[in-house]
Amino acid sequence: MGVRRFFEAWPPLTLLALAWIATMVIVAVGADLLAPYSFTALDLRARLSPPVFMDGKWAHPLGSDELGRDVLSRLIMSIRLSLLIAFFGTLIAAAFGTAMGFVAAHFRGKVEALILMLIDFQASVPFLIVALAVLAFFGNSLVLFVMLMGLNSWERYARIARGLTLSANEQGYAAAVRQLGASNLRVYGLHVLPNIASTLIVSMTITFPETILLESGLSFLGLGVQPPLTSLGNMVGYGREYLTRAPWIMLTPAAVIVLSTLSISIVGDWLRDRLDPTLR
Repeated sequence: MGVRRFFEAWPPLTLLALAWIATMVIVAVGADLLAPYSFTALDLRARLSPPVFMDGKWAHPLGSDELGRDVLSRLIMSIRLSLLIAFFGTLIAAAFGTAMGFVAAHFRGKVEALILMLIDFQASVPFLIVALAVLAFFGNSLVLFVMLMGLNSWERYARIARGLTLSANEQGYAAAVRQLGASNLRVYGLHVLPNIASTLIVSMTITFPETILLESGLSFLGLGVQPPLTSLGNMVGYGREYLTRAPWIMLTPAAVIVLSTLSISIVGDWLRDRLDPTLR
């Protein structure tokens, strides 16, 4: 019975997804120690060497690219950068969207109408087109790129925060704390936010893989992470030119993208079932 309850609480697929996510985090944190070579080191004599599972040498376990750079080392560094971009992008979107939702719920009237109009505009315009225009016009830098990723999906958090804050005001506990003399910042930060945090966390697990895919798509198009830095999408973009001769250059980072986004989505569904009170 104990084993049955354990697997009911922790489904095997969720455990596998958590294990993969933990592995990616460990790789990202310890990238400098785990990478066997510098991700920019060239070895033209080992150019386009196949991986070990295609009769390659253990000097380059996942093979090498067109410049003789070790694919494993570049993959490790790409995982670090892609996860950092997705993490900070999701964090910025959640913070900005939640703040806008609080502002809309607090001031109502014209302020609320303006924020709702911005939300509708954000939801109606394809963000990929906006990102392409901004990066093409202002140029590309890592800081700008992360900020741009942060503008993706902020409207979801704004809708959630606004709706749940209005519900909190109707339930009365926010008004009761305010009548005791608490400031608005204290009410929203210490009372409303903890009560809606579970829903926001579930939303973050949904937008996190979307941010990874968006970063990969922009880097694939050449408007994301720029050399000498490398990301998963950047590796896929460069590897497509050698798909027939050296498929491991593109397929390895592509597999990491698929497995990472799938794992985060699985964990997000599991968290939604565990944290969302409306599903109980």
